[in-house]
Amino acid sequence: MPDVVDLIMQDHREVERLFAELKDHPEKRPLLVPVLTAVLTAHSRAEEAEVYPAAKDEAGEVDEVAHSQEEHVEAEELLLKLSKTDPTSPAFEDVLQELVESVTHHVEEEESTVLPGMRERLDEKRREELGRAFAESRARHLGDQPGEATREELLAQARNAGLSGASGKSKAQLEKELHAS
Repeated sequence: MPDVVDLIMQDHREVERLFAELKDHPEKRPLLVPVLTAVLTAHSRAEEAEVYPAAKDEAGEVDEVAHSQEEHVEAEELLLKLSKTDPTSPAFEDVLQELVESVTHHVEEEESTVLPGMRERLDEKRREELGRAFAESRARHLGDQPGEATREELLAQARNAGLSGASGKSKAQLEKELHAS
């Protein structure tokens, strides 16, 4: 089974490839936006459920995970905005550029802090276990849409972000607090 770090980095390269296609081939946008949405949403949900808790609790990446979680929320908001924007409109270019910049920044940070920390502090067997859990979770979340997280998924996001008292909050309260940070 592949190492979780390798799987995450493979996903990052796939997202970068999709971004290039979206920029270079405007005629493919109606087909590519749903693919990008599916890949990014499933990737984020799997990281939030399986990878971030381990990075936080086992690799000591508390601040880095909280920051990454905030960036996931921002990317999801932009992804939702992109999916609702006419791919032939000038506004699409602006939203796409904002999403590309946000996700590229997140990938660079994750690949320079969280992932090396996991490689350094978690043994190979543990990274393979996390790889299996990440891949299974990503497959389960492949049909998920941005902005449609369950309460349990929002609770995981809140824990990753370090929000206190999350378990006693409603889905609406969790959404509000996560999007306010």
